This record gives sequence, structure tokens and C-alpha cells, in this order.
Amino acid sequence: MAHIQGEYPIIKVGSGAMVDYTIHCPDIAKEAKAGQFVHIRVPGFTLRRPISISEIDKDAGTLRILFDVRGEGTKELAKRKEGDLIDVMGPLGNGFDLLDKEKKAVVVGGGIGVPPMLQTAKHYGANATAIIGFRNKDLIVLEEDFKKHDVPVMLCTDDGTAGHHGLVTDMLKERIAQGPVDIVYACGPKIMLKFVAKMCQENGIRCQVSLEERMGCGVGACLVCACKTKKENGEETYSHVCKNGPVFEAEKVVFDE
Repeated sequence: MAHIQGEYPIIKVGSGAMVDYTIHCPDIAKEAKAGQFVHIRVPGFTLRRPISISEIDKDAGTLRILFDVRGEGTKELAKRKEGDLIDVMGPLGNGFDLLDKEKKAVVVGGGIGVPPMLQTAKHYGANATAIIGFRNKDLIVLEEDFKKHDVPVMLCTDDGTAGHHGLVTDMLKERIAQGPVDIVYACGPKIMLKFVAKMCQENGIRCQVSLEERMGCGVGACLVCACKTKKENGEETYSHVCKNGPVFEAEKVVFDE
């Protein structure tokens, strides 16, 4: 369907290591799926900012987004307060393929790749496992949100200040060894996705990855967010993260440039 665009109120501003907004946008929330994103206009800046959807509440008509301040645009966006209106376009992109709720799923998120994992994990509840990694304990977000929905959490930090001292792939290896896994969903740095995909391939587990690329238009017109992928015959081609993704089957992505 065509995307929806309008001005909507922020009804809640959360606290924590990332900027955390809940937006009342019933028409967008009604159509949104786990793994999709929204494009937000920041006054004074030409390009919109793409931000992953973290939570969807269709009954309440809300979307929740979390993001880091990484430049002047997100710095300005982070100044918004409860009650402020923001210009949102969405839902955009292709989301994750959610299986029957009884299937065993693992969501793997690294840093800013953790927020889009929450809605996906909620679908499976106790049948999901969330493996989330951060540089240190001060950057941890959403750990309690996963647990609130009965999703077990395996936490990692690069410096060992919380959880496992090491990589999310260490925990993924451990989780695969514990028992059946029907599907793995992952979002985070490309090097992380590469090794998650490799581990899933070696174990015969389906894997979907959500890619992060710089975007311009967000709807596949400007061709900025191209990424290398494979066709059905194995031939390499280019896809656009905003339109063809951001979610891809892991075996279709060419991680080595």
C-alpha cells in the first residue's frame, strides 16, 4: 500500500540511553509491521530521518521509536517534548516474516539494532529468545521490555560491565546448542550480521537480517541506499534497503564488498 504521511503528537517520552518516543498515529500503526521503519521530517533539514519501529500498539494507535543522537538532525529531533507534533511518513519497507507463535525464534540485536527486535520478539513471547549486545552497561536499552513480554534475555557487553563479556554470536552459539531454533532475526552492524548469517547457514536455520544504510527519499526513488544482494540464480545485483528491505533473507545478502 502507499505510505501515509502526517503530523502526529508524541504522547510519551521515555528515559534511558536512547531517545524514546511513543507517537499517536492510528492510521500508520494500523498498517505497520515488525521490522518496518518510519521517515521523520526535522524542520530545517532537507532529508528525513529513517527510524526503525520498535513497538506497535494497533489498539492504542501508537508506534514507539528509539534512536541515538548521531548528527545535527537527530540532535534537533531529540529536543521534542510530550505533546509536540512531528511529521511522520510510513510505514515503509518490508518487515520480518513472523511465523506461527509456537515456533522457536531468536532475535539478535546489536546497539541501535536492538529496538526493531522488540515487536518481533513480542509476537513469540516465551517462545522467543532475545540476544542483545551493547558496548557497555550504560548503553543498555529495552532489557526489561523484553522480559515484560516473557522473552528470555541473553545480554552481552563489549567491556564486560553487564552480562556476557563478549559477542552476541557467542550467545547465539550457546542458544542453538540448547535446543531447536526455527528462525533467527538480526539487526545491527554489518559485521555482526555477517557472522550471525554464517552461523545460521552452518546450522540449517532460516535467518532474516535488517540492514542499516544511509537513506535519502526512503521510498526507492533516489537510489542512495543500495546494497549488494544475490538473485535466485546466484548472480550478484543491487537492491535498495528502503524499498526492497530493510529486511532480507540472510543468504541473499552479499556481506563482503
